[in-house]
Amino acid sequence: VAGGRKPSGHKNRSVQKSDDVYLGLLVKLYKFLARRTDANFNKVVLKRLIMSRMNRPSMSVSGVARMMKGHEDKKIAVVVSTITDDVRIQEIPKMRICALRFTESARARIIKAGGECLTFDQLALVEPRGTNTILLRGKRNAREAVKHFGTPGAPG
Repeated sequence: VAGGRKPSGHKNRSVQKSDDVYLGLLVKLYKFLARRTDANFNKVVLKRLIMSRMNRPSMSVSGVARMMKGHEDKKIAVVVSTITDDVRIQEIPKMRICALRFTESARARIIKAGGECLTFDQLALVEPRGTNTILLRGKRNAREAVKHFGTPGAPG
């Protein structure tokens, strides 16, 4: 539009901006799955793979364990970000988790508990339509910077 004004329309990112080749391959895979399957799960995963790192906050092992209570043996937790270790939780249950990355200590603890760490290409083979999965995400507003937003002195 003349004058450089952007017309309102698509606000979400539609293409990957990262230079990560492996992430690019996952985007390619999930673009295919989103198109060829009628499962909404693949569309959501694709959207999250394309997101910036700031919009893909990490999640701790304890957070996943809390959300998976009662489903540990039946379902796979899917997190489109990094899984980090949490020293505040002594014992973690046996869980199957799919994530982009795992910290070394988080991976070791999950495997030690008898769980499984999956990558997204492995998940596409096991559950191509996303059935028997629980899609989770970290708290986006947990960033330290968010504390300083808004009027100084205002509550919240």
